[in-house]
Amino acid sequence: MSEITTHVLDTSIGRPAPGIPVILEIEKPTGGWKELSRGATDGDGRLRHLLAPGSLVEGTYRLTFETHSYFHSRKMEALYPIVIVVFQVRDAKQPHHIPLLLSPFGYSTYRGS
Repeated sequence: MSEITTHVLDTSIGRPAPGIPVILEIEKPTGGWKELSRGATDGDGRLRHLLAPGSLVEGTYRLTFETHSYFHSRKMEALYPIVIVVFQVRDAKQPHHIPLLLSPFGYSTYRGS
């Protein structure tokens, strides 16, 4: 399993959000961002393979969730077409699970297990 994982739960319907494109990036020391991987949430709203095992390093990471296509496919108006979550990895020996709780007009996130 990847050392950075995520899942998206659509709290407006109480179900996983499949098919959301996700991009993982790391902040470069000189500024800007370097893309590490991309994928989409599966039928259970999860993305389990963002990094190869052993490749996590300390630093600042960014997950970009492209939520527009998810809401559009469900014919739902939404306020946030993209959700960006920036987080720090201070201990690269620990896995980091970053869930997104999503609704058409709000979202929250936390460090999961």
